Amino acid sequence: MPSLFEKIWASHVVVPESDDTPAVLYVDLHLLHEVTTPQAFDLLRARGLPVRRPDLCLATLDHSTPTVPVKTLKDLEIVSEPSAAKQVRQMEKNCKDFGVELRGFSSRDRGIVHVMGPELGATQPGATIVCGDSHTSTHGAFGALAFGIGTTEVGHVLATQCLLQRKPKTLAINVRGKLPGDVTAKDLILKIIGTIGVGGGTGHVLEYRGDAISGLSMEERMTVCNMSIEAGARAGMIAPDDTTYQYIAGRPLAPQGAAWDAAVKRWRALPSDAGAKFDKEVTIDVAKMRPMVTFGTNPGMVIPIDEAVPMDDDPAFRKALAYMQVEAGKPMLGKPVDVVFIGSCTNGRLSDIREAARILRGRHVAERVRLLVVPGSEEVKRQAEAEGLDEVVRAAGGEWREPGCSMCIGMNGDTVPSGKLSVSTSNRNFEGRQGTGARTVLASPLTAAAPAVKGAITDPRELVR
Repeated sequence: MPSLFEKIWASHVVVPESDDTPAVLYVDLHLLHEVTTPQAFDLLRARGLPVRRPDLCLATLDHSTPTVPVKTLKDLEIVSEPSAAKQVRQMEKNCKDFGVELRGFSSRDRGIVHVMGPELGATQPGATIVCGDSHTSTHGAFGALAFGIGTTEVGHVLATQCLLQRKPKTLAINVRGKLPGDVTAKDLILKIIGTIGVGGGTGHVLEYRGDAISGLSMEERMTVCNMSIEAGARAGMIAPDDTTYQYIAGRPLAPQGAAWDAAVKRWRALPSDAGAKFDKEVTIDVAKMRPMVTFGTNPGMVIPIDEAVPMDDDPAFRKALAYMQVEAGKPMLGKPVDVVFIGSCTNGRLSDIREAARILRGRHVAERVRLLVVPGSEEVKRQAEAEGLDEVVRAAGGEWREPGCSMCIGMNGDTVPSGKLSVSTSNRNFEGRQGTGARTVLASPLTAAAPAVKGAITDPRELVR
């Protein structure tokens, strides 16, 4: 009675692991971006090796791309940081030299790799998916085994389409109950991380299960799996179902015709068998959940928005509170906010922007607050603009930007000034993540949009329309 993970692992092992050596695992899809690939391509050049399966590579530009309009490399030189421009130029050259199709500045498909991959239908159930990026776990929402790899491993996959891996353990996250209205998938994954801790998933692949999970849309499932890495996990997975198949159907890189029927038949056999055994299980009841916000410097330091910051004598805990300028025993509600960022591979999809617009529509950004809304891909941008969501953002006094990772990683001028407080829909609130000395509160698009108009951390349920 194997689990979803066990089925995928077993079907992709080329050489089993031993006490002395890891398993050789076949890779179905290799996602590439400009930050973690230069050294990998240099490795191929040094050894005179080709890319073994360029047809199984999906390459884009996302991290080092500015979120102001850029259509050519010449434009890039004007608006981008020199190091970022260099990475983009090198990616263009590497893909051309090795025959890998690149979704570059001129592509309608370009976007954050973990947003545009699913949009294209490249992400499919039962697949093994890797990328030199920790948030590759996003793709586990489709019932894939997806995880981040290091730069040297990127080179290995390019050269061999295989990867050396030790088999991880498994952890079932059983989510009971139904999410209350206006409590989102982002709140859910923050709750899970707060429950099991930032090291709770170390050495494990997480499988999210239960009615609350099966009731999520695909975009919501991607948000949950995206932050599995923030719990220390190797990957996060959700079993495919009709919601999954409906999302994939008809997308450019999805199977078509008879191949589609055959694929769905295979995919229906993937969910964990009844009675499947996991190395660990955790059960979480979400029936009474409230919107969540972080208060410290890792995603596990999180509380319901209407609760007080807890007390803890641990020196690292006290250091985090001092950095964030928050006090134990006091709530996060009412803390003045300087910057709001809505975007990233966690919450830069169309549904996320729609959620933020529910609060922004007919209101105006507080006088001293800067609001950036950054679509996760060109496709998200087109769809949002077709719905007039860009006008909602602009009318509210926010900035409507071009697709990219942006303020999530503090690139190309999209940074939070030192000492200022940001409410962000991204995935990490580490010291300096959004800029040197920046302070970050993680939240859902709803919870982020509320302080944009109120000027301070606010319960979004007070403003939702």
